[in-house]
Order: sequence, then C-alpha cells, then structure tokens
Amino acid sequence: MRFKSFLLALAMSFFACAGWAQDLVVYHIDNAATQGLKGLRNLRNHMDADPEAKIIVVTHAEGVDMLMEGAKAPDGTEFAPLVSALRARGVRFEICEITLKNRKLSKDQFIQEADFTPSGVVRLAKLQQQGYAYIKP
Repeated sequence: MRFKSFLLALAMSFFACAGWAQDLVVYHIDNAATQGLKGLRNLRNHMDADPEAKIIVVTHAEGVDMLMEGAKAPDGTEFAPLVSALRARGVRFEICEITLKNRKLSKDQFIQEADFTPSGVVRLAKLQQQGYAYIKP
C-alpha cells in the first residue's frame, strides 16, 4: 500500500511541475501585407488556447510596417487595435533597428506598444537558442 501511495504522490508531483512549464514562442513577421492579419489571428488563437504562453513577435523588413502608426492591412483593417489587445495579454512586439536604418525610418513612426531590437534576425536566432519555438505565419 505504501508503494501505491508513493507512486501516486510521485505522479501528482510530476503533473504539478509540468503545469509550471511555460511555452516559449517567437513569431517571425517580415511582410505585413501577407503575414500581418494572419499572424495576428494566429497569435490571438494561440493566446486563447494557451494564455500562459510567453510570446514574442519579431518584425523586420516589410514586417515592421504593421507596427507603424496608422498602419492598415490590404483589406483596410487597422493593425494597432489588434496589436494593442495582444500586448494587453502579454505578447511582446519587437522591431528590427537595422530595418529602421536601411529604410530611413524613425522610432517615433511606430505605435507605443512596439519595442525595438538591434537586429531582428539575431534576435530570432538567440530566442531559438533559448528554447523558443519558431513560427512564421
């Protein structure tokens, strides 16, 4: 009987610890026109299914366009309210500073919910090294 109790306690401990594990995910967006709305929809669904996930969205090249003030998808949908709602749920949005330099953009052209990273591709690589799952919508 003691052995059964021990196994039950061990199993309960295992499942309790498994519940503490937080999924780490990085979404990669490099084209707002083709990936923007699809990516934001994926992110919303992801957070609905796993509200504890830690998600970072890394944008570079034309992907940064979705985080610009007044940015809209090809169908006219504004990106900012969707990004703001996801940010409120803990999703982090990052913009590549190399892209800003190459495209002669300034940080003040972007919504306040956006953060900046020196290099989008370096950030993607480092996050994957840290155990983040990679998703490109």
